[in-house]
This record gives sequence, C-alpha cells and structure tokens, in this order.
Amino acid sequence: MTQELVALTIIMAVAAVSPIVAQLIPGKFIPQTVLLLAAGTALGPYGLGVIEVNDAVKLLNELGMAFLFLLAGYEIDPKRLAGHQGKVGLLTWGITLGLAWLVVTFLPFFTKQGINGVATVIALTTTALGTLMPILKERNLEGTPIGDAIISYGTWGELGPILAMAILLSTRTGWQTMLVLGAFLAICLLCAMLPTKALRTGHRLYRFLTENANTSSQTLMRLTTFLLIFLVTISALFELDAVLGAFAAGFILRYIIPDGSKSLEMKLEGVGYGFLIPVFFVVSGAAINVRAVASRPALLVAFIVMLMLIRAVPVYVALSLDKRKNPLSSHHRVTVALYCTTALPIIVAVTSLAVKVGTMQSDTASTLVAAGAITVFLMPLLGSITYQVADIHPVTAVREIAHTPSEWRAIVREHAQVRALLHHQDRLKRMAETLKSLEKQERLNGLDSRRAELVERARLEIDRQLKELGLDPQLTTQLPHNYRYPKN
Repeated sequence: MTQELVALTIIMAVAAVSPIVAQLIPGKFIPQTVLLLAAGTALGPYGLGVIEVNDAVKLLNELGMAFLFLLAGYEIDPKRLAGHQGKVGLLTWGITLGLAWLVVTFLPFFTKQGINGVATVIALTTTALGTLMPILKERNLEGTPIGDAIISYGTWGELGPILAMAILLSTRTGWQTMLVLGAFLAICLLCAMLPTKALRTGHRLYRFLTENANTSSQTLMRLTTFLLIFLVTISALFELDAVLGAFAAGFILRYIIPDGSKSLEMKLEGVGYGFLIPVFFVVSGAAINVRAVASRPALLVAFIVMLMLIRAVPVYVALSLDKRKNPLSSHHRVTVALYCTTALPIIVAVTSLAVKVGTMQSDTASTLVAAGAITVFLMPLLGSITYQVADIHPVTAVREIAHTPSEWRAIVREHAQVRALLHHQDRLKRMAETLKSLEKQERLNGLDSRRAELVERARLEIDRQLKELGLDPQLTTQLPHNYRYPKN
C-alpha cells in the first residue's frame, strides 16, 4: 500500500504543478496535457523510474480515461450529429477511414514496419475531442464558429474510431459481434429511457434526486458515476473496450439533460480534471518507451505526417466544399483541420488492445503513443498560429507592401490593429449572448451583474477604438474583415 500511495503522491504533485508551469510559460502555448505527458515519460519506468505503475495506479488510470470519454460524450449534442455539419463530419470521417486503409495496406513503409493492421488504420482516423475540449475553453474558442466546426468534425473523429474498435478489432465472428453490440445498445437505451420517462412524468424519485443534488447526498453525481462505472463494467463483461462504455455514458447523460446542468458539470469536471484525468495523462506518458521511440524516428515522423494528410486534408477539403453552410476563411479552415488532427486517447486505447491480442509490438505501440502525444502539443500550437494570422490578412498585407514598400511598418501595424479590434468584438459578442441568455432565465445575481459590467466596459472600449478610427459607434457596429484603417 505504501508504494501505491507514493506513486499516487508523485502523480498528483505533477498534476498540481503543471497548470502553474503552463501559466508561467510565455505565450501559454504549451497545454497542461503536454506537461503531464512529458512528466510521466520522464518519471515513469522508462525514464527515472520514480513512478511505479502498479495495480492501484492502473485502476485510477482506467477511471481517468473513463471520465475523459464521459466528458467527451457529454459535450456532444445529439442535434449536432443529426444536423448538416454532423452529416458532413460523418462523411468526412468515412473518407478518412478509407484513405487510412489504402495507405496502411498499400504503402510499403507501413508493411516494413509491421503495422499494416486494422489498429493502425483506426489510429490514423481519430480526433482527441476529450483532450481538445479544455484547450478550446482555455483559448476562448468554445461557442465560436471555429469551435463549433472543431466539435462537429471532432465528434465523428472520436465516435467513429470507438465504433470501429468494437466492430473491427473484435475476436468474435461477425454475427457474434453484432449480437453483443446489439445487447450493449439495448442496455444503453434502457439507461437513457428510464430517467427520461421519470423526468417527463415528474416522478417522486426524480424530484427527490433533483432536490438532493447539491446536498451531502449528491444524488445526481452519484447516479452519474454509477452510470459510468456500470457501462464500463458491461463493456468489460462483453469483452468490449472500456472507452465504448464511457463514451456511451456521456452521450446518455447529454440525452437525459439536453440543456446541460452547470452544477453537475462543475462537479464532473472537478473530479475528472482535478483528479482522475491527470492520472490518465501522466500514466499514458509513463507508458512511452523513450529508447524505443528514439530507435524508430522514421516511424514517429511518418505517423504524424500521415495523420495530417489523412485526417487534416479531408477536413479542410470538406470545409472548403461546404463554404455556403460554413463560411470560414481559408486560414480558419486550416485551424479547424489542424485541431481535428490532435490524437491521443484513442491511440492509447487501440494500441493497448492491439498489444494485448498480439497484433502489435509494445515498442511500436510506444512510438505511436508518442506520436499522438506530440500532436497534442503540435496541432493546437499550429492551429493557434493560423487562427491568429487569419484576421491579419497576410496575403493582402504582402500585396500592399509590394505596392508601397516604404510604408511596410504602417501596413503591418494597421493589419495587426484590425485583427485586435475584431478579436475584441468577437469576445464582446460572446459575452453579450451569455448575458442575454442569463437574463432570459431570470438568474441575474451578483456575479452576473459583474459580468454585465464587464460587457459594458468592453462596449466602451470598442466605441473608443472606433472613435480613434474616425468612425461613429452609433452607425458602425461591426467592421468588415477586409476593413483598412484610414490614412492620417
């Protein structure tokens, strides 16, 4: 027991320090997840050997992955899946799966590396939506057209591989697999329908649960945790991957509470991001054999490049062909595509399963997991750069500089100022929409009043900047994206 406690103490020390380090890094360009993975690699069995991955830590690791996929499933709005962008996201993922199969099957490189199996195909089609959600929140992308597109395409990038794992990596025959999945689906439907019916009829049990949700009984939190562990256990009994049960639990929870519950979300995020999910990322980092990765640099680089070609390119093309419904600039389409190429949890799950059944070597699995870990750092970083560059209109700036080279400093400064102003306006719009929603619900309390004051201050700041441009704030509420500052 002492060794287990020592290992857990070290892991939680890493978890506590990581956000502080991330905050101190200039530009805050390294997500906390990357620091957790790096610390796990450095302190794990293949590094300094400080963290011992024993049975107790493994159990917490499994629960951490379960909570990560629970929250990922909870973020998915069923209406989004059935909507236009959801259908395009499904079609795009199907194309991605086909491309991955062609590349892995017919490219000699993968055959020589011994990874031309189904596990590699699935790993090349994934998007780490659960990992991306906190990053999107940190970077204020949630609720924006960019964030909505990432979630729509990323949903199928997470749901598709989970279903593919259950069907394609099963050791059963085809009809047995379908039978087991049908039984699992029936259990999930039962778990979704019973609470929904109780909610609609206003059953006494439902009233009791909601009335005691924020007392010491914590009824809703306990039921949610029970649902998660129950479906993960059913997955294990049916010899399905635990990821499927955890993701289904989150999806069911969203179905039961379509409008969400701030109180429950805060508790789930507190338990998940405060305790279990950091354990999962640290232990995932500890599973990376640095020497094995260093001995196969070509596979590491090739896998990341293939992820970008197979996952990012189809997403970009789909967004470009769907510009009427999703009028994003080319830079923003690149941003969405890069974020959707972030991949780790599914890679961990699929490689672990492949190693367990003997279709992949552990050294190869370490290399693929390391590649997934690198994408968690690299893709959001590149996406952040393209997102910031988008509103600067670099191509237009280059043309203007080519026309009047002597004024290059003023041109660069003006484009940067336009980008800053548009950024302020985007933030103001999101804050105003949030405030309007709260007012409709008649929940305007002290905290929300301070938010209203902040919105008003933001409005005054926008008005001030507009006046500096020689524009009337009463007549100009939104600058066009091709707006040029007037010459003095």
